[in-house]
Amino acid sequence: MYDLVVVGAGPYGLSIASHAAAAGLRLRVLGRPMASWRDHMPRGMFLKSEPSASALSDPEGAHTLAAYCADRGIEVGHGRPLPLDTFTEYGTWFGRHAAPAAEELTVTRVAPHPSGFRVHTAQGEQLTTRAVALAIGVLPFAHRPATLRGLPRELASHSTHHRDLSRFRGKDVTVVGAGQAALETAALLAEEGAEPRVVARAPRLRWNTPPKPLHRGRLSSLLDPHSALGTGWPSWMWSRQPGAVRRLPAALRLHIARHALGPAGAWWLRERFEPRVPTLLGHTITAADRTAGGVRPVGGGPAERVRLWLRAADGTARTLETDHVVAATGFVPDLFRLGLLDSTLRETLRRVGDSGAPWLTRDFESSHPGLFFAGLLTAPSFGPAMRFVHGATFTAPRLVEGVCRHVVARRGAQLPGAARPVPEESPRVAVPRSATRQPATEGAEVAGSGVKAAR
Repeated sequence: MYDLVVVGAGPYGLSIASHAAAAGLRLRVLGRPMASWRDHMPRGMFLKSEPSASALSDPEGAHTLAAYCADRGIEVGHGRPLPLDTFTEYGTWFGRHAAPAAEELTVTRVAPHPSGFRVHTAQGEQLTTRAVALAIGVLPFAHRPATLRGLPRELASHSTHHRDLSRFRGKDVTVVGAGQAALETAALLAEEGAEPRVVARAPRLRWNTPPKPLHRGRLSSLLDPHSALGTGWPSWMWSRQPGAVRRLPAALRLHIARHALGPAGAWWLRERFEPRVPTLLGHTITAADRTAGGVRPVGGGPAERVRLWLRAADGTARTLETDHVVAATGFVPDLFRLGLLDSTLRETLRRVGDSGAPWLTRDFESSHPGLFFAGLLTAPSFGPAMRFVHGATFTAPRLVEGVCRHVVARRGAQLPGAARPVPEESPRVAVPRSATRQPATEGAEVAGSGVKAAR
């Protein structure tokens, strides 16, 4: 019997595991470390977020990205984009040195059990645990427009399906979307020798401005404060006060999660993108089908292509043909996309308004005791910081505090890593030294809608 099984070994899963081990919890960590970063993002990408906002979380705060880079002579700093591969290597290093070893087992089912939960793996192992933390990243929530879903993956894919873009050399590729993933994928395609274009509903592309200096006058800092998610009071709020965001009415939280920090390209990408990638803005794909055209590289027969039917904002229609469509159209957090979650759990969990995201307590516990969530699915509760690595620093200690409460209540014994009592409402429970308390006030749940994620 385990106290906690962490499903997922990305930034959130590894951070939770680090805090859980320090708290004295008996746990297992299941998943390939940094899998989505290592296997599902094109080579040559850079982090959009600042290096200072991209550290994983351990109780002592010693295993930071800055410390990792300093030991290896890698220059990092404000306004200096960090290669994705460097961040991936850092996360893998964090998993080896600051958390229990992750086991590369594929979880196929998480189901209720009289003792808590039964976790099944594709490798045939079954684990019984008092609590589960689902930190499964964004891949299960990849969104493709309905008009593209009838096409095979050889013709239409999601941006997360590609690690090596060189296979598109010499091909005409249409990238759908107006956010960083779309724009950077298109730029990388051009640099690999493909002929990309971007098609988007947006009437124009938005580009972030270069970050402002960290040290500014008092008035400038007061009017436009700096935060991990950028400058300005809204970004400061989403970055510094996720707990306060949770106390807002559900409809407002869902609006914030959907619209705050919307699609935009990084300032450093613009000079690579604009000279090489044509755009077709203000157009919606209304239909897509296969068409014969081009020549197969082997055999000389006709190759299938994609015909896209487009409608402009003024109602005019047009078509275009392309060799492949890459949908860089974000992610939609929806519990029903979690095939590994037992159907009884999926159907009975309380939701945030009428969205597909789970309602969560202040310590990330769902309405089913012992089932915790981290990452994208928590953005409708805690705000847009949960769409970024930065959110792991807030999530990990609080989620582990909740797990400790649950485990102590179930087994009736104090945890060896606990150092202080938790709030008055649970006087018998002990929590890890690193955990931080928050007020228990919760906002009313009213109707809302979904949320899209950014890297």
